[in-house]
Amino acid sequence: MERNRRFIVGASIIVAAVAYLVYTGIRETSVYYLTIDELLSRREAVAGEGLRVAGRVGTKSVQWNPATLDLKFRLANFEDSDGVPVAYTGVLPDMFAEGRDVIVEGTYARDGSFHARTLLTACPSKYEAEAGAGVAKE
Repeated sequence: MERNRRFIVGASIIVAAVAYLVYTGIRETSVYYLTIDELLSRREAVAGEGLRVAGRVGTKSVQWNPATLDLKFRLANFEDSDGVPVAYTGVLPDMFAEGRDVIVEGTYARDGSFHARTLLTACPSKYEAEAGAGVAKE
């Protein structure tokens, strides 16, 4: 009887530890995915939270310093009429350019700026198949 009790207590501790690790892992890596228009409409509600935001690099807004790897640009909506300033430090993706669709992951600060930890560029449409290109000719 004593042996069964020790087994149950030990198994309970292991299950609780695994559940805690899963919970903290999910909590630390989960982020909201928003478009830039959704972020702009919910600025105050999402300030300070981890976010993944899709938008477009604003026209004439890119400031890149290759010596320090500091990048600043404006993440704009698709009409390039509104957006938020983004600060990122790291390797510049090859496909990054003005007018390109990007996804930034980081934190939106209460001062209105976005501090990105990750910067991803979307594939341009030149990689999409042409209309009718997949049709076999007889």
